[in-house]
Amino acid sequence: MIVGRLAGKWRGVIFFVVFCALAGAGVAAETAPTTRDTLVYKDGDRVHGTLVSRTGDEIVFKSDRFGELRVRAADVVVIKADKPSAPRAPTPALPAPAAVAATPSTAAAVEKKSAKTAADKADEERIRIWDRFTPAVLTSRVRNYFGPWHGRFSVSTELVSDVADRNNSSYEVHMARKWKADEVQLNSRYDFSQTNHVTTTDLLKVWGQARHEFNRQIFGQYRPTSEWNRASRLRGLPNDYLLLQQEIGAGWNLLTKPSRKLRIGVSQNLFDTWNLTPPNRNHASRGIVSGFEEVELALPWRITLSQRGIWYPVRSQRDGYENRVELNKKLTETLSTSLLHEVRRHNPDGTATDYERLKILFGLDF
Repeated sequence: MIVGRLAGKWRGVIFFVVFCALAGAGVAAETAPTTRDTLVYKDGDRVHGTLVSRTGDEIVFKSDRFGELRVRAADVVVIKADKPSAPRAPTPALPAPAAVAATPSTAAAVEKKSAKTAADKADEERIRIWDRFTPAVLTSRVRNYFGPWHGRFSVSTELVSDVADRNNSSYEVHMARKWKADEVQLNSRYDFSQTNHVTTTDLLKVWGQARHEFNRQIFGQYRPTSEWNRASRLRGLPNDYLLLQQEIGAGWNLLTKPSRKLRIGVSQNLFDTWNLTPPNRNHASRGIVSGFEEVELALPWRITLSQRGIWYPVRSQRDGYENRVELNKKLTETLSTSLLHEVRRHNPDGTATDYERLKILFGLDF
């Protein structure tokens, strides 16, 4: 009973954790006084130097590293350097009251200085707002938190009300770290769907991969996968299950270029399945040999394509297979969108649900 209650809150927990991590990362720290002007772009990038002029819609800025820059005023904000306080001069003798009266030119100068100070404060306030909410700043802070790990938070959601009320949502987290001859990946996904307030999909999937390159051609890998389905049906009957798959294999690198990678190999798989539907609770275990192939392509216009297919030859039943294709397009350095297609047929464990999914996801890269 406790496990069931916890599983029912997975969707909210995942969304809440991601939201808190991003919101907490956006809190800007107080900065020390600067001695140079700062040119801040909308994506969070900053350039230090000296403001030369501001004319109409153009700002001329002399940077320390890149020389003179000319940018549109609407795309940047200039934070003026903090001026050091000058030593206080001895207080002169006060002249006669008639001599200290403010002249029109003095009043205009004071008004102009006040207006300039107000404009600088407005620019600094805009920067503080950007520091809290721009994807670039949020990503930078999350990247600093995770260190050498890189990845992506993705979300896809849909609310439809026509002849039926439908609610479909999907959340994914990908993390990876690479060394000279090793690579580790950690992934998780949660899918939830309702039709007329009846749950049709409630799936949590967690998988990972550890790959070691023995040389330029040969590699070995270990891929554990866990799948918890609380809205599965088999032959029209409830079929909630927990699946643990462990894949240990070796393969051959056919292509190893930075923009094109192709791998093939064979693996030994161990399936452990726990049926969670009373009164037929049971556990089954099975070992199956499989073949796999993986493709990674870097295409023009900052597009990448990744694909992985698995084939399970089984004598006593129909051969099973899985395939995952993801087409990713980077919109900026921190934002991306993906088209994901997944299919699974005749999984050898005998319990896991067959499916085919096509989703569009929007992600925050770090």
